[in-house]
Amino acid sequence: MVSVDGFIADEEDDVGPLHDWYFGGDTPITSDEDQGFDHSGSGSRFRVSRASAEYVGAMWRSIGVIVMGRTLFDLVNGWEGSPPAGDHVVVVSHRPKPDGWHPDASYHFVDDVVAAVAKAQELAGERTIAVNAGDVGGQVLAAGLVDEVAMDVVPVVFGSGKRYFGGIDGQHLLEDPHVVVRGEGVLHVKFAVRR
Repeated sequence: MVSVDGFIADEEDDVGPLHDWYFGGDTPITSDEDQGFDHSGSGSRFRVSRASAEYVGAMWRSIGVIVMGRTLFDLVNGWEGSPPAGDHVVVVSHRPKPDGWHPDASYHFVDDVVAAVAKAQELAGERTIAVNAGDVGGQVLAAGLVDEVAMDVVPVVFGSGKRYFGGIDGQHLLEDPHVVVRGEGVLHVKFAVRR
């Protein structure tokens, strides 16, 4: 999720209204048998507009591995070892997995983004690798390891905070959007990365 002015959270990692669209609709993203819970601890089911459910549901089903940074891992406690999509998570961190933390969860800790993407490719097979936004996402894009950028743009202006691509330097060109889906309270957009 990203604000119209390109932020994923404020300076204190508060996402404000960026996730509201996940809980304001009438269509569940996942079936009752699947995990469909907000792992922030509220216990709410993801319920979005029909257009968002079709888009997000298809994307989540395609994901094999999520690559995330340590800040997000700590904020959500690694979704308690059960990611919202995919079977594996690769965490970019100079610190190891916390002692005793969900020992059976397929979470792998590596110390740089190139190694993280290599590990994700090994685990994903034919499935998609999703890289979370923020500093790690920006580093992966800058390293030339991103094929497509998917953004869920929420109609809010933060003015300042944590940027979608972190502290990325330089220009990185994207193609015209090849997917544009209008949900309720969110616009889903996908861009191929120009090579």
